Amino acid sequence: MILWMLAFLIIFYLLWNCKGLLRIADINDKYIFITGCDTGFGNLAAKTFDKKGFRVLAGCLTESGSRALKASTSGSLQLCFLDVTDPDNVKRTAQWVKMRLGKKVSDTGLWGLINNAGILGVLAPTDWLTVEHFREPFEVNLFGLINVTLNMLPLVKKARGRIINVSSIGGRLAISGGGYTPSKYAVEGFNDSLRRDMKEFGVKVSCIEPGLFKTGLSDPVKATEKKMAVWNQLSPDIKQQYGDGYIEKSLAKKEKHKHFQNIDLSLVVKCMDHALTSLFPQTHYIAGVDAKTFWIPLSLMPAMLQDLLLQKHKVKLADPKAV
Repeated sequence: MILWMLAFLIIFYLLWNCKGLLRIADINDKYIFITGCDTGFGNLAAKTFDKKGFRVLAGCLTESGSRALKASTSGSLQLCFLDVTDPDNVKRTAQWVKMRLGKKVSDTGLWGLINNAGILGVLAPTDWLTVEHFREPFEVNLFGLINVTLNMLPLVKKARGRIINVSSIGGRLAISGGGYTPSKYAVEGFNDSLRRDMKEFGVKVSCIEPGLFKTGLSDPVKATEKKMAVWNQLSPDIKQQYGDGYIEKSLAKKEKHKHFQNIDLSLVVKCMDHALTSLFPQTHYIAGVDAKTFWIPLSLMPAMLQDLLLQKHKVKLADPKAV
């Protein structure tokens, strides 16, 4: 009996994995729109899918990012300026995408929407921050993502296509203070509700949860500058509680764990590729060795254990009882 059950489980496992290998046909006539293509995941995704044969429509925030991407891709890739925090710009972009689909292709709609644009904001202890520090990443990471999705949704529904939302391990586990983690938790919630709402329309929605990657988003110099600017505005009481060398000690601790950072951005783009082209895309993709072996498993553990492990990596306060 046990052998029969073992054989059944093995066969089920093999079939489950084999179905992920089945891919769609004729990608050359399929249009996809990607946000945040200036650098990082979005930039590599635009280049990769352009080479693969998709009709790529890429949104960039800066003129320099747009020029650099255009210079390194084929003539079929088309670019537009996109600020996801500007509702009017998002509406114009949706019209621009519709126009690019053309009269004939508009009947088939937009095959893929990749919501990649995002910012870190200020990563600092919560009692250093104001509500505006939280508002900035929410405007980009959550409200910008939602607004782009709502404006592109009719085109994606027409294609019975795919929506891919780039979240983070920060959407599964709070590893730092600031607005980034709460915004990514909210992205996870929006992604799940959207996925269930779109099932009857044949639209498949996936969420990608990258671990720690070396990108422009995670530039330690910029992050430190933002943190120092906040520190300079703090009250004497809070500075006394944390101590003058708190930021430097915090940086030294992070430097010790630098080897955990993923360098290969293609790990995330491969998840996007599968979500776009598989007949059976996954609902969630985990990208990065650190995410698979540490962050996601830790997110499933009891809060007591999470707190114990994460507190070990924090700098000890100089005088937490100072008032």
